[in-house]
Amino acid sequence: MKKLVVLTGAGMSAESGIKTFRDADGLWEGHDVMEVATPEGFERNPELVLEFYNQRRKQLKEVNPNEAHKALAELENLFQVTIVTQNVDDLHERAGSSEVLHLHGELRKVRSTQDSNLVYHWEDDLVLGNKCKKGSQLRPHIVWFGEAVPMIERAIEIVERADILVIIGTSMQVYPAASLIHYIQSSVPIFFIDPKPNINQNDYRNLTVIEDTAVGGIKTLLRKLID
Repeated sequence: MKKLVVLTGAGMSAESGIKTFRDADGLWEGHDVMEVATPEGFERNPELVLEFYNQRRKQLKEVNPNEAHKALAELENLFQVTIVTQNVDDLHERAGSSEVLHLHGELRKVRSTQDSNLVYHWEDDLVLGNKCKKGSQLRPHIVWFGEAVPMIERAIEIVERADILVIIGTSMQVYPAASLIHYIQSSVPIFFIDPKPNINQNDYRNLTVIEDTAVGGIKTLLRKLID
């Protein structure tokens, strides 16, 4: 089976009702992202940051995978599909996708502030005093601005082996995730789905731009892949 690699961003989950800070001039659910998505913000006001992600975790339980998530899961019948997502939700997994790499962490996980390898599945509120087995405070398992992206090397390896690359709902402006497109082989076809595509068609030899939302664009994609 051909290896189909899918890069997804916030636009993938927007139609499920998950908001993104990029839609509101640097505000994420009413908060400046520098307050709730940086190590410095956590150091200044850990209670605020923990409660912010508690609310995001609760919101996640109220939304469901959309038709685009489900379509990608169904593509596993035709391709060896690996999803590399910038999203911290679990909607790909809940839709049935079996190979999902989260570049920026996961809402339903927390980790030790002392040892980043100590990661725990977490469903409830996270508060000050919740500690890892080594006695250190737990924090959201999220890659904040200014932090390294531990999974980027693995993502590069995945993209390098792709037979087909699909990009959905990401502006490809946030690095290092945006650099992944440069690791594909020159012969690999690229499908770029976005309602406001800002990618230069002339920069890539085998680029097909589908100017649509994730849910609408995935239907066009399926026709092109099957044809």
